[in-house]
Order: sequence, then C-alpha cells, then structure tokens
Amino acid sequence: MENTLGSRIAELLAQFNMTQRELADKVNVTEVSMSRYIKGDRVPKGPIIANIAAALHTTTDYLLNGETSSKDGDFESEYYMLHRLSARNAAKMTSKQKRELINALLESEDE
Repeated sequence: MENTLGSRIAELLAQFNMTQRELADKVNVTEVSMSRYIKGDRVPKGPIIANIAAALHTTTDYLLNGETSSKDGDFESEYYMLHRLSARNAAKMTSKQKRELINALLESEDE
C-alpha cells in the first residue's frame, strides 16, 4: 500500500485491531466517510484529522506526512505533543489511568 494518509490510517487500524466502523464512531463520522478517507477518495477536514489522530493515539503530523516528530530527539516538540494529548483526553481517563500515568512519570525520575 502507498504511503498516504489512508494507508497510515489503515496501518494503525490493524495495529490497534480496530475496525473502520469503530474508528468512524469514535471520530463521529459515517463508516462510508471513513472508508473514503482510507481509500483516498476524500480528504478529511482538519478537525476530523485531529480526531482520527487522537483516536489512533498518534499525531496529525504522522497521519499527514508520516513524520513521527519534527527532529530526532526533539524533546520540546514531544513534550508539548504529550501535554496536549494528556490534556485533551484527561476527561475520558479513569482515575486509575491518571494514577498510572503519574506513576510512570515519577518512576522515570527514579531511574
């Protein structure tokens, strides 16, 4: 498959064992629209791309360009990406998930 937005979405769907329908439901679009995005027949608007990225635990940069970060070892970029992802998803997280995230951050200080 080509290295396109649709191919990257399909790859992540397979990685997370998620169906097009499940992703469409999470992103609040129809399954037909999601299928068209994956096939390359349509290009989703910015907010939809952002929602797809969030649902697939990735970035819009990766979906659009295949880039995982702007530069290797670019801590600032990764920090702000993680901060935005955490803030955007905090309301959806359980107390246990929040504690696990905090513990993961604190444990890394002990190493």
